Amino acid sequence: MKEQTLCEKLFHLKENGTNVKTEVIAGVTTFMTMAYILAVNPSILSAAGMDSGAVFTATALAACAATIMMAAFSNYPFALAPGMGLNAYFAFTVVGQMGYSWEMALAAVFIEGLIFILLSLTNVREAIFNAIPMPLKYAVSAGIGLYIALIGLENAGVVVGNESTLIAMFSFKTSLADGTFSTAGITVLLTLIGVLITAFLMIKKVKGNILWGIFITWALGIICQFIGLYQPDGVDYASLLPDFSKGFSIPSLAPTFMHMDFSRVFSLDFLVIMFAFLFVDVFDTLGTLIGVASKADMLDKDGKLPRIRGALLADAVGTAVGAVLGTSTTTTFVESASGVAEGGRTGLTSIVTAILFGLALFLSPIFLAIPSFATAPALIIVGFLMISSIVKIDFDSPTDAVPAFITLIAMPFMYSISEGIALGVISYVVLNLISGKAKKITPLMYVLAILFVLKYILV
Repeated sequence: MKEQTLCEKLFHLKENGTNVKTEVIAGVTTFMTMAYILAVNPSILSAAGMDSGAVFTATALAACAATIMMAAFSNYPFALAPGMGLNAYFAFTVVGQMGYSWEMALAAVFIEGLIFILLSLTNVREAIFNAIPMPLKYAVSAGIGLYIALIGLENAGVVVGNESTLIAMFSFKTSLADGTFSTAGITVLLTLIGVLITAFLMIKKVKGNILWGIFITWALGIICQFIGLYQPDGVDYASLLPDFSKGFSIPSLAPTFMHMDFSRVFSLDFLVIMFAFLFVDVFDTLGTLIGVASKADMLDKDGKLPRIRGALLADAVGTAVGAVLGTSTTTTFVESASGVAEGGRTGLTSIVTAILFGLALFLSPIFLAIPSFATAPALIIVGFLMISSIVKIDFDSPTDAVPAFITLIAMPFMYSISEGIALGVISYVVLNLISGKAKKITPLMYVLAILFVLKYILV
């Protein structure tokens, strides 16, 4: 009874039409739908040269801390963790393409996290969120879905590079001919099977269907390894069996903790990477928060999110804390909508999710052994969940629909969430202006459009 009273006092359960049991179930559901990040994030950031065990620990701790802050600052049932899309930008763009060290990238994430804290205490980020028109908000959510799905297809090798068409589907015929089916071929096949399995679990409304999809796909891979269909080569394709030689101990944070490189903080190249993270993080965060809120029907009739300042602050502080621990930008997860669908309405849902992330620290051998072909179906299905926002766009209004379409396609085709938002904002302002619908454009949208144009000219 005392627990009920305390929860009521802290989270205002009755006011929000919920109870402790409902919030606990919602919290467990949210964790089960986003726990894949514990396997996916170490896999992605290890491509940047980071220690996967340390990244796992940093991921769990950052998720736990940031999600608790979300409950404390806003009383929303949203959970946070190192964000998909942003971790890919960190590993494949900043480190892989731009050539910066992961230590410098972490320093940039930390500093932009501090800047975000300042911005979140003012009206800047809130004003940007509210200024973006609803069609673009829906397009951002759908575009992120396509982007995440593409990352999943690439990580699993389903989509490969091709000289004539840029990208193409993996060739099973070629893999059978050159003897690579037992490594590359079988993993691609397992990915496709995993997508169907996860989709079937969704159809049957199985709780935690995404996480179950990962484990089942992984289990099928282990079976294939035992019967010889999958053969680890010790280089690109490792054994699928968990390594329990060190027990269930928590992997050390030492390889990544406080490993931020500030040695070039005042140099031009650091400012460039800082600006890139700042730009991407501002609009990725807003985009993800838009996606979560719209999926959970938490936006009011004007498209605004009540108590958004607390949610943004939790996001900003979580980013800074995550960088110290050794992981990429922490942000709100669209999978939080699954907990809302189970009835979660307050921060108690977030607290339950945070506790489970803390407990997951002791299961590192399991999460670290999960291969990319098993996590890829999760990314593809998350992409499916997010693209559903497209049905809310009014395609009978070209001045709304065309910028939304540009936003949506730019994200996967240009491999950048921020590029999609930039081009969407510019096209929205230009098309409405020349069509005589300038009244639809807010002053801040003009400012954003000008800044985006300058970005393309100067950066």
